[in-house]
Amino acid sequence: MTSEPGTMLLRAPQPVPLRKRWSFWFQWVPTPRSTPFTFGYLVVLLGTTLLLRFASSTLTDKLLLLSSTDAHNLWRRPLTSLLTSALWLADGGWLTYAAIFAVLVAPLERRFGAGRTALVFFSGHVLATLATELPVMALISNGVLPTSAGRWLDIGVSYGFFTTAGALVFQLRGRLRIAAVAAVELFIALIYVTDDPGSLESIVTVLGHLCAAQFGLLFWGARLRGARPPAPPVEPPVARPRLVGAGAEA
Repeated sequence: MTSEPGTMLLRAPQPVPLRKRWSFWFQWVPTPRSTPFTFGYLVVLLGTTLLLRFASSTLTDKLLLLSSTDAHNLWRRPLTSLLTSALWLADGGWLTYAAIFAVLVAPLERRFGAGRTALVFFSGHVLATLATELPVMALISNGVLPTSAGRWLDIGVSYGFFTTAGALVFQLRGRLRIAAVAAVELFIALIYVTDDPGSLESIVTVLGHLCAAQFGLLFWGARLRGARPPAPPVEPPVARPRLVGAGAEA
């Protein structure tokens, strides 16, 4: 009889230590070691966001015009605009994008490595940009659209992270994959509806989002599933100190 209370106390669920609870959530935070691409890219975006916030408007306007992937800029300086347009955030909401990157980019990098994740991200950015802006260039050259349609500010990282989202969704199975695909498509529709649905910019953007998500899902998803995850880095063996003296000789 005297041992029953002690046994009941041992069987009772023990509270989870606060340190373990914090470590569970912190494992999703991008870090330089676990997700170097995601972490480094967020640092760059933070730097450009602060530049837009504190630098003179003359300088920032010039930088954004050079980086924009609108039809006019793609025709004049394609490489410059494609390489730099994904370094800026249009609305300056860095914390929001940090959360999105932690959910849609970092998990892909943890599974397939920084190199593959960067390739997925930037290939989607380039493909979706060209797939939407080249038709605009053709319509302008044929007189269907006015010249002003090729001079709107087109910057941001959404094409890249929608591509990674599509590739990540493909790694899921069964009903979970279906639900994730529906969530991504609804997110794209929500962005379009809350923007300016009647404008050319919104139409081009939503088509770019759809193109990027399907490219990640249908092209990169299957290729990444068959790829092997990168091997963890091998730490060099720790040299043990040799004992010197009579004890060592014995």
